[in-house]
Amino acid sequence: MTRNEGDVLNDAHGATGAHMQESSDSKRQESSGSEGSFSAEQMTDRKLSLADIERRRSKPLGWVFFIIGLLIAIVAPYGVGRFLAVRHTGMLVRYLDVFEPRGIALIAWVAAFLAIVSIAMCIIEARSWTWRILLLVTVSAEQFIAGLCLLKMSFWYSTYVVFGDKAYLANAANLGIIAAGLGAAVFAVLFVAILVLVKKDSPLNILTRSWVALSVFTVIEVLALLIVLFGGLLTVV
Repeated sequence: MTRNEGDVLNDAHGATGAHMQESSDSKRQESSGSEGSFSAEQMTDRKLSLADIERRRSKPLGWVFFIIGLLIAIVAPYGVGRFLAVRHTGMLVRYLDVFEPRGIALIAWVAAFLAIVSIAMCIIEARSWTWRILLLVTVSAEQFIAGLCLLKMSFWYSTYVVFGDKAYLANAANLGIIAAGLGAAVFAVLFVAILVLVKKDSPLNILTRSWVALSVFTVIEVLALLIVLFGGLLTVV
């Protein structure tokens, strides 16, 4: 074999090797590209699946029925209670006269307190229908008592006109409901103040945790009730 023939063979082998390397590189790129597109498609399918799951869990129709039921629970029991107070005053006074004013205030406070707690638990446990049903029941009870005792701004005028010298019984129930509402307002101001003014690494931030916050709320509510029961308000109004 001559020298020129050897050079030709070497060039041919080099060209063949380069061609094979290029083909293997292109195959590797194609495979990596197909794997990347496959993983991207897989991630897209996964995101769509999670979105579908969240959409199914949200159940907007259920929320619509719940909101309608809540509006009915707010309006209807109050109207029924007010109707009974105006149309059947004598019968209502006979039933109320069995209780002490403090007992009436306590019953009304319990109804309002449970309604507020149910609202909080519906926020904490948003997917639980148990608390939603309890909210409808407790709001209905609180609104019914408010209607029976003619709760509104300057309620003492209305109760005096309707109940006469027994107006203090209805006023006691109104004060119980108002105590629960004021307790919730004080807690809301305190909670927002902690969120805005206190640093995140402060130990006071433990008060913003759900169950701790609920415990603090209960303490404030009990203090508001004690002020009504033993602060002389029942004899003033």
